[in-house]
Amino acid sequence: MAWRCLRAATGRKGWWDAAPSGTPLFAAEQRATLVNVKPKWVKDRALDAAVSRERHLRAAHHLLDLVFSRPGHRASRSDLLAERSVQRLCGSAHSALEFLGRFRTLFALSRGGVSLTDAAFDLRQREADCLRATEHDLVARLRRLLMLTLPRSLPLHTIDLLRWDLGLPSDYRTSILPRYPDHFTLEQPEGDERVWLRLLSWDDRLAVSELEKSADGGDTTCLSFPVSFTRGFGLRSKSVAWLREWQELPYTSPYADASGLDRRTDVSEKRNVGVFHELLHLTVAKRTERHNVSNMRKLLGMPQKFTKVFERHPGIFYLSRVQGTQTVVLREAYGGGSQLLEKHVHPLASIREEYSALLKAALPPRMRGRERHDVVSKSTITETRPMDALQIVYQALVMRPDNITNRTSLFNCNHEKGQLGGGSWVFILYGPQSDEKKVMFLQDLWDI
Repeated sequence: MAWRCLRAATGRKGWWDAAPSGTPLFAAEQRATLVNVKPKWVKDRALDAAVSRERHLRAAHHLLDLVFSRPGHRASRSDLLAERSVQRLCGSAHSALEFLGRFRTLFALSRGGVSLTDAAFDLRQREADCLRATEHDLVARLRRLLMLTLPRSLPLHTIDLLRWDLGLPSDYRTSILPRYPDHFTLEQPEGDERVWLRLLSWDDRLAVSELEKSADGGDTTCLSFPVSFTRGFGLRSKSVAWLREWQELPYTSPYADASGLDRRTDVSEKRNVGVFHELLHLTVAKRTERHNVSNMRKLLGMPQKFTKVFERHPGIFYLSRVQGTQTVVLREAYGGGSQLLEKHVHPLASIREEYSALLKAALPPRMRGRERHDVVSKSTITETRPMDALQIVYQALVMRPDNITNRTSLFNCNHEKGQLGGGSWVFILYGPQSDEKKVMFLQDLWDI
């Protein structure tokens, strides 16, 4: 009351003066200010596993796409390694060659060049068929992405960052955009070096968020987001009370004009959460890396430090910190597990899971104790089929050169070694019988 008298005397108005008649004092404050909620990050092993499954998939898919696009679906090593995108992706030509040799379930290496294995070729053809069959859905999701932005346009660089997550093919600029002149156009604003993709037609049928669709035609005024937490995660009572009241606030569609919202309010924060909730729903795996959206603040009409919503709402989003980056995952799409729920599985996501399975099949089984450190024991060689034994030698010698300081002392097994002219190594591996020998040159290991 004293503060009311002071405000009346000075002629200044406080937030309570703007409150509607009959609105409780606490409700008015809740709608005007943000509670300083800083939940503690808790590791979610299931969602981390979902992100980790694609650890090598993007790099492998890029190389596979390059080989598949060449005449005869075959590329020479020199041409493939000369590609700037390959060197940028793998770091160097040597690392790229090492990568190709590591995943023999996808790539077939020979002295003549690089081709695809039968399994990889068949899967790539199925992927191409899937892209053609779901192109209408792909175009609709791309239009919805542009409809989320204020200028109804995005720089191509930003779309390229989201390309993999959206399921766009690498040549989408020439294979898809020209076929839809009524929806898209490329333009370069004056004074801007960037090329932008602009939406030409607005469709009200597309301007319905996934959260609004879940209402099944019911009231969408105060929709609540699905919330779930990692096992062991606990919220303080103040945070629980704030979350309950925040969920009951009015819901603003991410496709609606939000210019009238005060960015300092909880209602505006709910709109920001709704934008990213919708954006993640547009992706194939319902996740994307945090830096992919960090440059979209003005385009989405967001306040400063807008990506903090991922940390402030751990029940809606999960920030995975595996693979040296931060990946934002939509929790509701996984239902507490490491696999997408059936209703959220895109046909392209299923094919990518098969790619991941092929990549995993190329890796050797995990070793224990001393064998985990790239040491091949005698029993490992003698109790394994000859071709598998050579593959073990290949994995230890060729695939992990960064861990090898003296190749002649690497192996703790019964073998002989010698050096030929030109610096080539030859290995004489003994089988179960002392007179069984297999001579392999280092160069021949590429042809296993």
